[in-house]
Amino acid sequence: MKTMKLWRIAFMMLAAFSLASCGSDDDDKDITKEIIMNVSAEPGVMYDLFDSMGEHPIECMQVMTEDEPGQWQNLYFSAVKGFTYERGHEYVLRVKRTILANPPQDASNRTYELVRILADKKVEEVAEPVEKEVKSEADIEYEQQCPIEKYAIAKGGEYLVDADCQVTYADGTPTPEFDKDARIYLENMLDKSHPLWQAGARYQATYAYVLSPLTDEIRLVPSNRSAVLFKNILTESEMAYVQQSMPQGETLHYALILCNVYKRAIQKVEFTIKKK
Repeated sequence: MKTMKLWRIAFMMLAAFSLASCGSDDDDKDITKEIIMNVSAEPGVMYDLFDSMGEHPIECMQVMTEDEPGQWQNLYFSAVKGFTYERGHEYVLRVKRTILANPPQDASNRTYELVRILADKKVEEVAEPVEKEVKSEADIEYEQQCPIEKYAIAKGGEYLVDADCQVTYADGTPTPEFDKDARIYLENMLDKSHPLWQAGARYQATYAYVLSPLTDEIRLVPSNRSAVLFKNILTESEMAYVQQSMPQGETLHYALILCNVYKRAIQKVEFTIKKK
């Protein structure tokens, strides 16, 4: 009897080890599946993995897969092997998606290969504007359906500077270093059911025109749809004034005219910097 029990225990341990080994083998296997992918006629905007400041926007495809309905994702134009994207065309594709068990470092864990194009519909083209010099706010051209209240500045848009030149939000939360990583954060205020909530590049903040109370010059700076760096908004001389010369109690009123990848305006947002 004792020998039989030992054999049973040994068998159970071996079975458990075999199951664990199978599970480990499965975890190490790529998962390939054919899926339907919709491709928008409007390109999107994305940022390189190493562009942490969001200073170099890259045009890309906007895609939605059948197993993630309602969720538009950004993919490089070359992400679907065998497929060439043409701006202004809506596509329905059948693609082979592979989820890699061991993806390359600093790369996506998914690859795509075209099986066939199920639909290719050309939509009405919208002429791109001729870029012109912007000398005043009146020179800034707005995108169709704009201005629209899509974005708001997080935490109310009021920034305080104390005697030690430390910058905080109005609620007292400190920002990173003012001239390094401090940012104006943007919030998407539209309901997710709104057609422009996750629309194409025409309704995403990729740039911002800066209207400063300290100069008549209007500058165009990068935005990554969720934040704009303070060091891009304020010139070196403006930072020096705020940190060293700004009188106690003074409030500076700034405005950002958020623009899309084509440098057409989406909306205007405002914030203040106050010396405590």
